[in-house]
Amino acid sequence: MEEILKVWELVKYYRNVRALNGLSFTVNRGEIFGLLGPNGSGKSTTLRILVSLVHPDSGYVQMFGMKDPVNRDSSLRKRIGALIERPDFYNYLTAFQNLRLLANISGNKITCESIRQKLDWVGLNEFADRKVRIFSHGMKQRLGIAQALINDPEFLILDEPANGLDPHGIIDIRNIILKLRWEKGITIMLSSHILREVELIADRMVVMHRGAAVAEGNVTDLLSGKNPLLRLSVDNTELAIQILKSNGISDIQVDENGELIVRPLLISPGMMNKFLVTGGIEVKSLVAVRSLEDYYLQITGNVPESHIH
Repeated sequence: MEEILKVWELVKYYRNVRALNGLSFTVNRGEIFGLLGPNGSGKSTTLRILVSLVHPDSGYVQMFGMKDPVNRDSSLRKRIGALIERPDFYNYLTAFQNLRLLANISGNKITCESIRQKLDWVGLNEFADRKVRIFSHGMKQRLGIAQALINDPEFLILDEPANGLDPHGIIDIRNIILKLRWEKGITIMLSSHILREVELIADRMVVMHRGAAVAEGNVTDLLSGKNPLLRLSVDNTELAIQILKSNGISDIQVDENGELIVRPLLISPGMMNKFLVTGGIEVKSLVAVRSLEDYYLQITGNVPESHIH
């Protein structure tokens, strides 16, 4: 599989704060790759480095086989499209006029037909000649994606594309991303703190925590590994933890509802249940965990923040 992006040992400081701490991962051609982590984990800093808005203190980025491609080879910039943070437009211009202005500034020969095509790709064709000031937040997000597509990139980088949207808006963005991947063959990397969205659309992902990668791989494999998590509801949480630890099970978390998230390793769920019942615990439920939220909880050692959905 062709490697489009390689991020290697990135370190970035903002004064005395280390935003990135040896971050490494790869993105392959044709996939949707998720960059997952809570606010403050270093996602936006990583994406800014990829498009040369920020420079790392150490480490490197290799894109299409070339290190630091955006700075060293302007021809490679045409192969990359990016939407970093909130898109911004001239509200007194129409959607079409905004994109045509951007096309003229880029210096590339982009036809009016191509501009309308990009608006059609993101579901804004019927609003092409409407002024942007009437656009909802979701429509502006879609216009931002169209803007990132203006040069027909091979590699699209999206920073929190569904941030701040209602459920319908999130679904719209999801469908656009899937369409761009399957119908247009574009490799897509997106950052998000919305766990469910990454779980639904990403092929592979890297989970960031405090500026470092704590997990990378195929989403399905990460969520259904050889040692799956188990969620338990019991009548005595503290005693249950003591019993599990006395039987060699130490990988235990307690979520906000007081339920236990446990990785039993070599001990079967049935045997774990037997330990608890024998110890006088009423096991109300015991189910295998397969959601990205619980996977994230386990590998970071934290209950997800309230803004992580």
